[in-house]
Amino acid sequence: MSVENKLKEMGIELPTPPAPVAAYVPVVQTGNLCFVSGQLPMKDGRVMATGAIPSPCTIENAKEGARLTAINILAQLKSHLGSLDRVKRIVRINGFVQSANGFFKQPDVLNGASEFLAEVFGDKGRHTRIAIGVYELPLNASMQIDAIVEVE
Repeated sequence: MSVENKLKEMGIELPTPPAPVAAYVPVVQTGNLCFVSGQLPMKDGRVMATGAIPSPCTIENAKEGARLTAINILAQLKSHLGSLDRVKRIVRINGFVQSANGFFKQPDVLNGASEFLAEVFGDKGRHTRIAIGVYELPLNASMQIDAIVEVE
């Protein structure tokens, strides 16, 4: 089954990829690796998960935000590659989580993205990962995630 058919089966329609909010490009390909710039939990031009975790953004909302951020990563890849069937492997994601003082569950938040990618791609979606807590992120987003993806 193609990746795009899998997404349809899951009830997911990839959005138009969010435009960069500063002086960078969304995807750079060198050889068989694509580097996807940090994506935010954007939907319809709005950041859907904002603020520090666990307050005002709950862990559950943050996990949904991380999933949405992974959807935006796939939208950027599809725009660059033409087809997500060219994805050979999700190699790594780096996640930055806006964290309230004393919050140490950044990996739990990023599981929203990691579990989604594994569901979409199977074993090809299982990846290495960094989960980092930070004080603030662009547009007050609760998380920002970038990706390194091997393609054919």
